[in-house]
Amino acid sequence: MKIGVPKEIKPQETRIGLTPESVKTLVKEGHEVLIENNGGFEAGFENEQYIKAGAKITNSAEDIFNDTEIIVKVKEPQKVEVNMIRENQIVYTYLHLAAARDLTEGLIKSKSINIAYETVTDDNGRLPLLAPMSAVAGRMSVQAGAHCLEKNQKGRGVLLGGAPGGEPANVLILGGGVVGENAAIIATGMKAKVHIVDKSEERLKQLVEIFGDKIIPQQTDKTDLNKLVAEIDLLVGGVLIPGAEAPKLITKEMIKTMKRGSVIVDVAIDQGGCVETSKPTTHGDPTYIVDDVVHYCVANMPGGVPRTSTFALNQATLPFLVKLANKGYQKALGEDKNFLAGLNVHKGMVTYKAVANAFGHNYVDPGEAVKH
Repeated sequence: MKIGVPKEIKPQETRIGLTPESVKTLVKEGHEVLIENNGGFEAGFENEQYIKAGAKITNSAEDIFNDTEIIVKVKEPQKVEVNMIRENQIVYTYLHLAAARDLTEGLIKSKSINIAYETVTDDNGRLPLLAPMSAVAGRMSVQAGAHCLEKNQKGRGVLLGGAPGGEPANVLILGGGVVGENAAIIATGMKAKVHIVDKSEERLKQLVEIFGDKIIPQQTDKTDLNKLVAEIDLLVGGVLIPGAEAPKLITKEMIKTMKRGSVIVDVAIDQGGCVETSKPTTHGDPTYIVDDVVHYCVANMPGGVPRTSTFALNQATLPFLVKLANKGYQKALGEDKNFLAGLNVHKGMVTYKAVANAFGHNYVDPGEAVKH
């Protein structure tokens, strides 16, 4: 198959869909790979490395969209890219459609085949292609939050780990999944006082096994979230409903009770955010203030560390891509229910229930869709 990797064009996004090593693997399997000129440059991958791995360098994204069967990206197609997607072309990337009506409609109209990294599952119901970027975003969330708490960033002027004579900061992590666990790794390492709120008692027990008394586990329905939010310095929003819009757990009224200069890092912003006052920001202009609370809502946080992120992402996405290219999408998806869960839009049909529900479209079972 012909596989194309365009340069990412979302603002401040410099990851790339494939590393040179991944290209080498695909070429060995007999596939042709096209990489847009300098597509990986900002992540530290040179054209020469791709050429050595067996790729062909193209001058423009148009060349790639016009001449390949599979498009491999990192972030969701931007409007100019949606207009280039051809009927029956396979798009393999993060999509986050439940929070993106225009993109969903554009992909439906294109009659392409769209597989979202973030809804591919494993046998335990986890999300293996979302996990590596959730891990990166979780770790970055505390770094970013610690920076935003500095006074010159309009924060409270609090050091996360405190100092002799000065108490450590109070950190609240909403959600104990991959984001929450990785945020806790950094927050506890920086000696902050860390609360983790999750609805699952079993998950909280697992986190206590990992972190011991370095965290304060709290079950959602047994916690006065209003009281807790008013006491913390840094809130990390890491809640997720797979493929669906994030629930708004933190209301505007709760924001008003927070300390002046406290910080929110809403990692769930890709799926609409879990804070009512959240709106997407960029690495170039990452924060804004509502009711004296600093909001950091960068929608592509792992793009800030593109080299680390590209390696981590490829480790998870490449095996599925090899299967897709070797077998064709109908066979690859048809014989693997976990991979099939990634199919969100297929030839004009919405094949992921949460996306269909979000925008009032008819839902078509993906297993039935791929037979046609």
